[in-house]
Amino acid sequence: MSALKALRASILRFAGDRSAIYEEDGLLVIGSDARGRPVVRGVGAYASLAASYPGVPIEHLPGSIIAPGFIDLHIHFPQTDVIGSPAAGLLPWLENYTFPHESRFADEAHAGEQAVFFLDELLRHGVTSALAFATSHPASVDALLGEAQRRGVRLIAGKVLQDRHSPDGVRDETEQSLIDTETLIRRWHGVDRLGYAITPRFAPSCSEAQLRGAGELAARYPDVWVQSHVAENLQEVEWARKLFPRSRSYLAIYDDFGLMRERAIYAHCIHFDDEDRALMRSTGAAAAVSPTSNLFLGSGFFDFEGADRIGFKYGLASDVGGGTSFSPFHTMLAAYYVGREGRTKPGVSLSPQHLWWQHTAGAAQALGLEGVIGNLQPGCEADFVVLNPKATPLLARKTSQAASLDELLFSLIVLGDDRCIERVEIAS
Repeated sequence: MSALKALRASILRFAGDRSAIYEEDGLLVIGSDARGRPVVRGVGAYASLAASYPGVPIEHLPGSIIAPGFIDLHIHFPQTDVIGSPAAGLLPWLENYTFPHESRFADEAHAGEQAVFFLDELLRHGVTSALAFATSHPASVDALLGEAQRRGVRLIAGKVLQDRHSPDGVRDETEQSLIDTETLIRRWHGVDRLGYAITPRFAPSCSEAQLRGAGELAARYPDVWVQSHVAENLQEVEWARKLFPRSRSYLAIYDDFGLMRERAIYAHCIHFDDEDRALMRSTGAAAAVSPTSNLFLGSGFFDFEGADRIGFKYGLASDVGGGTSFSPFHTMLAAYYVGREGRTKPGVSLSPQHLWWQHTAGAAQALGLEGVIGNLQPGCEADFVVLNPKATPLLARKTSQAASLDELLFSLIVLGDDRCIERVEIAS
C-alpha cells in the first residue's frame, strides 16, 4: 500500500500513562512503512488534522468508534471445542476434556480445519493478535501459524512441552520435543508477522530435563517468547511444590530453569506472595490474567492491587477453552468482577479505561510489543476494529445517555459482544 488513506470516526487510543485519548470526531491516517506494512501515520481531531492531508481520500464512518484491535494474551487454539465443558476443577477438566480433544491434533487435516475456525472466531470478536498454545504435536503449530500467515495476522504460538504426567496421545518425548521446538523456531519465528513461544504446559507436566532444555533454548533464542501456566489452582500449586521441593515457590521453578525473562508470559498468577510478584517485576515477565477461566474453574482471583503495588506487567486473556468466551467484552467484564472481589480487602474498582488498556496497549506492553500493536499512535501497525455502539437496542439506549468516556466504555464492556464488531482491519 503506497498511498495514504484516512478514516473519520470517533477514535480511541492510549497515552503512555494508560489513560485513554478519545476524539469524538477524529481522523486516522494510514500509510505504509518501509516493509510495505500498513501503519498509523497520523491521528487526532479531524478539525485540526484534516488540512495536513490534502487530497487523501477519507472514509467517513459517522456513529462508529475506531479502536485498537484487541490482543488475547493467553489462549489455547486446540481447546475451541472444550468451551463450556463441566468439571469439578482444573485437573479433572484437563483429564476428562482437554487431553482427549488435544490428542486429535496429531491429524494434520483436523488441525488445519480447527485453525481456520479458530482464526475466524478471533477476528469475528475483534481480536487481531494473540499468544496461543498449540498442542504437543508439531503439526498443530504448522497449521495455526500457516493459517495466520495466509491472513496476515500477528500471532505467536508454540508446541506444548509435556513429557510426564500426561496421557498417551499428548505426552511427548523429552529429547525429541526439544528438537521439534528448535525446528519450529527456525521455521516460523520472525516470518512475516509471526512469532514463536517456547511452551512448557506447566511445571508438573515437564521433567527437569525438559525444563532445562527449554531454558537453554530460551537463552539461545532471546527474542522468542516463553509461555506457561503458574499458580492457577491450589491443588496444582501443592503438586508443583512436591515435584520441585528445592524451588522456593511454584513460580520460582521457572526461574530456576532459566524461563523467567522479558517476553515470558505466565497465565493466571493467582496464588502469589510478594516475593513472587517481585520476581515477576525483576525478570520482566508478565501475567496473562484470565478471569472468565478462573471464575469458571473456581481457581481464585488475580490480585490487581498486589500487581500494581509491586509493579509487574500484566494484560487480559480469554484462556479459551477454560475461558468461556472469545469476546474481549466478556473478559473485561469478568476482570471487573474479579477486581471487585480481589485478593485483598477492600477490592479494587477497575476503571473502564484501565480494563480496555489491559486488553490492548497493556497486553502489547506485556508482550514487549508496545508501540507496535495494541494502540493507534503514530508508527503502530494498523490493526483496528470499527465498533458500533448501537449494536443492540439496549446498548444503543445506554450509550446514547453516556455523559463521559468512562460511561461510554463501561456500557460497551457490560453490554457489548461480537455484535459490536462492525469491521476488523489487520495490517497486512
